[in-house]
Amino acid sequence: MKVRLSDYDPKWRDSFENECLLISDMIPDEIVRFEHFGSTAVPGMKAKPVIDMMVLVKDINQIDSYNSKFGEAGYDVAGEWGIPGRRLLRKGGDDRTHHIHIYQEGHPEIYRHLAVRDYLLEHPEEV
Repeated sequence: MKVRLSDYDPKWRDSFENECLLISDMIPDEIVRFEHFGSTAVPGMKAKPVIDMMVLVKDINQIDSYNSKFGEAGYDVAGEWGIPGRRLLRKGGDDRTHHIHIYQEGHPEIYRHLAVRDYLLEHPEEV
């Protein structure tokens, strides 16, 4: 995958929200909440134009049963991909548009993913 940086695009928020709707339709009974994180979640920041999103679910063990649904919807199902207890989905092939990180609510990696976003949102001068 070629890395490219883009100026901040407010449409990234819309892309995140649209993807939330798609995933909500696929696994409605599992979702606790969605989080938009990474550089596309920070207004004014240059970013690799791939939407990083987190889906917090009730039971991570149930998520694998939806793999065929995710595949039919255009997601590459990558499993844990180096982080135990996570499920990673990628969308867009070589022109990737989304990385979806699925965690069970309370997983210790959640904070790590959200801490930088939250800091930058609270300190825009650091962007």
